[in-house]
Amino acid sequence: MTRKYLRSRSLHLDGRIHPDFAAVEATLRQQLRNYPGGAAVSVYHRGECVVDLWGGYKDDEGTLWTRDTMAPSFSTTKGVAATLLHICADRGLIDYDARVSKYWPEFGQAGKKAITVRQVLTHQSGLYHIRQMIDHVERMLDWKYMIRAIEQAVPVHTPGTRTGYHGLTFGFLVGEIIQRVTGKKFSDLVQREIARPLKLDGLFIGTPQHELPRAAKLIFPAATRRLARTSLGSKLEIGASYLSKLLQRLGVDSDLVSIFDALAPRGVSDFDFGSPETLRVAIPAANGLFTARSLAKMYALLANGGEFEGVRLLSQETLAEATTLQQPTGKLSVIPFDMRWRLGYHGVATTRGFPRQAFGHFGFGGSGAWADPQRQLSVALIVNSGLGSPFGDLRTARIGGAALACARARCEPAGLWQEPVVLAPGLVTP
Repeated sequence: MTRKYLRSRSLHLDGRIHPDFAAVEATLRQQLRNYPGGAAVSVYHRGECVVDLWGGYKDDEGTLWTRDTMAPSFSTTKGVAATLLHICADRGLIDYDARVSKYWPEFGQAGKKAITVRQVLTHQSGLYHIRQMIDHVERMLDWKYMIRAIEQAVPVHTPGTRTGYHGLTFGFLVGEIIQRVTGKKFSDLVQREIARPLKLDGLFIGTPQHELPRAAKLIFPAATRRLARTSLGSKLEIGASYLSKLLQRLGVDSDLVSIFDALAPRGVSDFDFGSPETLRVAIPAANGLFTARSLAKMYALLANGGEFEGVRLLSQETLAEATTLQQPTGKLSVIPFDMRWRLGYHGVATTRGFPRQAFGHFGFGGSGAWADPQRQLSVALIVNSGLGSPFGDLRTARIGGAALACARARCEPAGLWQEPVVLAPGLVTP
């Protein structure tokens, strides 16, 4: 198969790409020009790695991003954690509709006895309020402390009645369930059950010391850092309260104030998610250290019925259940719109529409990875510079849109294009 190998002198960009996916290269090139830091993109299509690119800089001192550079990827980590839980479910260790307390008895106190694994995976357990659970963000570095805090926490709403994104607690909930049913350490299981079988070159949640030199340094705009340290945060909270009330008058039940409870534990503005101390421990909702290549290959397996290159991690039956669109509650907290939740994965938005069967997880600052089983397509982007907003960065959507368009163009001549791409309610491409 013809491939294009590239090494740009005017702009640091390296790697390989199939000519059919040239638009992905062009999109990444534009992003590297417009953002500080660096990035890597990987795309698999119909079992083939068609894009493997990296470029820019791994820190603010001009160190070149290399093939083996990994980047802290925030909530993109949740998709890996969910995949590990599904592997356990596939082996009969976990039932999605069983109570969490069946596997984790101490969890059942404080009004949580009836919460199910499914409710945890769909962010309906009412346990997103980390700001009320812990006195400082650094508590997240202590797994045992976090588990005790969750055990003692009272749900902020009746479980199953609202969907509230568990931005920082999701990983501890999922991770502890996995540890209880396996008796193994979460970070070790990521290697044993996913990374090693697939021969991945960089997929860590709780990174060994010897791998840390590969980590890119997180770079945030100075304006974002200044904003986090001002009193504007309290003003934004007041504004969110006002907007929530306005939306309620319009018939939209959305609690925007809850975003601070879920995403802003005390001290978060000074907390470095990319420091060696943070990366060495497991925070399975937020501190995965990945290459784009590893994420894309994991999602390629999910896009291919749970098997890839002779390695099967999930049965088709379990994968189908894990990726089926779940019934929304209609009432929203933290994120004021429907994320089209599956079991631990959300729907996928691209600049070329919303592929109906696609699922994955995006992260704060611009990273993301996803699979589209309809097209046997997987896409991953990692970055080390972000805008400081979970919803204010469209790089993954643009890379995904380019990959989706290329896959479509590649499939049309072979008559493989069957499913329309949803652009908006009531509007689809032919």
